[in-house]
Amino acid sequence: MSDIVLKTRELCKSFGGRPAVDRVSMEIGRGRIYGFIGKNGAGKTTFMRMVCGLAAPNSGEIELLGKTGRDLTAARRRIGGVIETPSLYPNMTAYENMEARRREAGSTAGKERIARALALAGIADTGRKKARAFSLGMKQRLGLALALLEEPEFLILDEPINGLDPTGIADVRETLKSLAREKGVTVLISSHILSELHLLANDYGIIHNGRLIKQLTADELKNECRRFVSVETDDPIKAGEALKSIGVADFDAADGGELRIYDQDADTARITAALVSAGAVVRGVSLQGQDLEQYFLGLIGEGGPAWAETDDAPGRSGPRLARPGKGAGE
Repeated sequence: MSDIVLKTRELCKSFGGRPAVDRVSMEIGRGRIYGFIGKNGAGKTTFMRMVCGLAAPNSGEIELLGKTGRDLTAARRRIGGVIETPSLYPNMTAYENMEARRREAGSTAGKERIARALALAGIADTGRKKARAFSLGMKQRLGLALALLEEPEFLILDEPINGLDPTGIADVRETLKSLAREKGVTVLISSHILSELHLLANDYGIIHNGRLIKQLTADELKNECRRFVSVETDDPIKAGEALKSIGVADFDAADGGELRIYDQDADTARITAALVSAGAVVRGVSLQGQDLEQYFLGLIGEGGPAWAETDDAPGRSGPRLARPGKGAGE
């Protein structure tokens, strides 16, 4: 069994001559949760649609669960996905929607598996309520249950927590973590709630204007976003010895004579005094670091709050801003 669940090579998709996905090469390991980040129109949904077989690439290659080419059809039976808005029968209950999906897919899943998927998605107690009366969050939960019906090896989820309240978001987060940890399920998930991805993902891919501009692990991201006191000095060696003399041990040296001090209780006045006493010239002292949102915005060269993202259809105008605590479309 391959340790790589999804591998794409130079994957491309254009609409009307405009590239929506531009030479994206991605690798996702088994049992990992991969957070897919990008603003509206960046190419996330188009990429996910191609992996699921809902859109054909113009060029490039997809390897899914070790299969390529004509064998992709069989591999896709082992994945579950929710792309954009879940497709539901409005006049059916949650259970009836699950049963309809089972029949459409020719699945052998029985009542127990349907009940398990509904329970995992937190929607087991809706009774005779029809889907047309569901809130946006409940529809998202039912979409997740539909994706879990066949107990897939790989889940592809496009904005699955859109419309959920904080409790619902936490429930979905723990469900996905549990599936990855206990069953080895691999997850590719996009979300405009970047702080939530920070609590969930093992790996990240940042896509901008169709190009995958950065891939990094959670540990690498933590390093990138770690807060620190930056001290610019003419003699980092002498400055380092001075820091040790006052009990500051968690620091390292960067380029250009900069020392980065990661001690959260660092007293900048005391640090500056120690360096001056040691004969080191201090050119500047500042607090540095950023969260995932700031890191993302800095990487794509833009500022402002996080974007509420919907789909990647060409022709949509620029980003819509998310109000605090609100999902896209609310």
